[in-house]
Amino acid sequence: MQIEQARPDEAATVAAVLNEAAKWIAAEGRPLWSAADVGLERVQRDTDAGGYFIARAGTDVAGVVRIDLEDPGFWPEMESGSALYVHKLAVSRAWAGHGVSVRLLEFARERAAQLGRPWLRLDCVADRTPLRSLYERFGFSLHSEIHKGERAFARYEMQVQAIGAPPDTGKLPACGKLGAL
Repeated sequence: MQIEQARPDEAATVAAVLNEAAKWIAAEGRPLWSAADVGLERVQRDTDAGGYFIARAGTDVAGVVRIDLEDPGFWPEMESGSALYVHKLAVSRAWAGHGVSVRLLEFARERAAQLGRPWLRLDCVADRTPLRSLYERFGFSLHSEIHKGERAFARYEMQVQAIGAPPDTGKLPACGKLGAL
């Protein structure tokens, strides 16, 4: 499996994976992302900014993830530059059960290390037990739970070992293909 930064012209591909996942989650009776969250306009903006990455198996798009340099909405108290933040991790239904989520999390951890960010952080709706179990099996530790409106969110973090970090410019640097480990 290879993971590459999504090009601006791949925003529709990213949005398709996100929408497929959003529909699957909603069909299970657990809606998560709003249409605006996974709409092409929002995805295009984030893709243009270099935030989305695509996991490919051959020519198939297996999954996507957005990696942010900051997350003041869910982690406002954290020092700027201290972490990378994982958002909108989604797996194509055809690739469910093939380790794509784990590979995307490994990639995010590697990016944090490359950028010299000592923490990898993420959040999820607190009642998503299978998702929380995935994060915990991967090595994330529960940091805290916060409430936003009527929903509770679990905040997870993992300490990362830095490796030859380039200077932080405030934008994720482009990355080439990353082969399977």
